[in-house]
Amino acid sequence: MSGKGSKDETAVLDIDGTEVPISHPGKVYFPERGETKLDLVRYYQAVAEPLLATLGGRPLLMERYPSGAGGKSFFQKRVPSSAPPWLRTTVVSTPNGTTSDALVAADLAHVLWAVNLGCLGFHVWPYHADTPDVADELRIDLDPSPGVTFGQVREAAWATKALLDELGIDSFVKTTGSRGLHVYVCLESRWDSYEVRAGAVALARELHRRHPGLVTDAWWKEERGSRVFVDFNQNAPHKTVFGAWCVRPRTGGQVSAPIGWDEVNDVVPDDLTLVSIPALLAERGNPWDGMGERPQSLEPLVELSRRDREAGLLDAPWPPVYPKQPGEPPRVAPSRARRSSRS
Repeated sequence: MSGKGSKDETAVLDIDGTEVPISHPGKVYFPERGETKLDLVRYYQAVAEPLLATLGGRPLLMERYPSGAGGKSFFQKRVPSSAPPWLRTTVVSTPNGTTSDALVAADLAHVLWAVNLGCLGFHVWPYHADTPDVADELRIDLDPSPGVTFGQVREAAWATKALLDELGIDSFVKTTGSRGLHVYVCLESRWDSYEVRAGAVALARELHRRHPGLVTDAWWKEERGSRVFVDFNQNAPHKTVFGAWCVRPRTGGQVSAPIGWDEVNDVVPDDLTLVSIPALLAERGNPWDGMGERPQSLEPLVELSRRDREAGLLDAPWPPVYPKQPGEPPRVAPSRARRSSRS
């Protein structure tokens, strides 16, 4: 069936023996070029192998756009009661202890079931549903502050790779589908999210020490300036990050695309879309191929964290939705703290 079919027909797809209905397959989801819901389905079928190599077995937070990219949206953590009986879910928690039955990326049928609901974004937990106490990914979010160019983000990515290489840690990179880059490390199954976040804090601080004009570890936006922020709190327990190979809810259908380190200097993130990625994947293969087969030790970053604590550094601030943590500094913006001290 063509992706340009009638909005009113329903396509029933056989996905490895599971029937997945796709209602209104001709509905335009990405108005910049006119790609439809069925085009999005076909994209995920084309990238199923690398997609499931990184998302497979993990809980997913769904970002739903019932009218397509650019329309109204909402996040959905809890799978609706109308879900089919074959759908796999797992219990996930929020920082305040609220639980939900979340979708698990058990196979392609599960992904396409969510696409049929208008899901244009998958945000992925850093653990597998079968081992929720073990965080097996370090996700380094290189977040451009206002005024930061993509060239600066590139420099920050290279600085991150250089530090990780020095520590003996292999890393992989992907576009965010927007203005930043994500650096990923596949970890040995030995650490929990608190330890992984501590490693991320230590990494951010060391990058700032080495590149203070380029990189910042400042949690408070007023302190960042025009520098790339290493968002360590993306590794906090219960945090999700936009998934590799997933299509962003942008009108151009941009993808958060894994790339090789040899592609970083020339990549144009906006060119990586649901239209261009399948051909690129067929041409050069999966840049993250084998990542899960070479898990890395977090210990070098844990040691950096210990060094910082022994030097008297407190923990970095946590997001406001989290309970106060041991060793955390006052959770108040510096400018507000100064005003309070003068009053």
